Amino acid sequence: MLSSARFRCGNFVLKHNTMKTVIVFNHPYEGSYCNAILDAVSRGLSKAGHETDLIHLDNDNFNPVMTASDLKAFKDGEPQDAQVINYRNRIDTADHLIIIFPIWWELMPAMTKGFIDKVIFPGVAYDYAKNTRFPKMIKRWKKLNTVTVVTTMNTPSIAYRLLFGNAIKKAIFNGTFRKLGFKNRNWISFNMVKFVSTKKREKWLFGLEKRFETQ
Repeated sequence: MLSSARFRCGNFVLKHNTMKTVIVFNHPYEGSYCNAILDAVSRGLSKAGHETDLIHLDNDNFNPVMTASDLKAFKDGEPQDAQVINYRNRIDTADHLIIIFPIWWELMPAMTKGFIDKVIFPGVAYDYAKNTRFPKMIKRWKKLNTVTVVTTMNTPSIAYRLLFGNAIKKAIFNGTFRKLGFKNRNWISFNMVKFVSTKKREKWLFGLEKRFETQ
């Protein structure tokens, strides 16, 4: 929920809206560039005075597999997985959702895909409208205003766009979150991560921290 914080600058008092941000993170290797991105984003949000809540799928040992009971829950619109319910309750009160993951073989890792399958779910993220001719989703996360996805890959951006059709953008933005009615959707893509200089990677992190510090 948005709230106001006051910061003094000389003789002026600046009013700044604070927000709750849930970060969903997926990368198993602590030395990864994704972890450096997580640190930069968290620092920026902290400097801005925002509340952050980290859902670390790897540390949580999140099970991405859809089971028979999960599919029954999907049909009934009543989630049964305790971890999914926990995630739902935390996102329910968020203003901003940030999802950070690497792109492997042009797509997201299994845990990220499982999070989308099991948490972007009837009775969790949305409900189906009743008495409509065509299926229509009604989002349940009423307070959530913005979705930002931050990814890394070793593929050049032009190749990912021309050869692979910006697969992540199509799936997550044109698909999942557009269907749910989220208008504020942002994709931050870091390409050729393995092949650029250390100086450039550090510059990216600095810019990312500043971006979230000013939100």
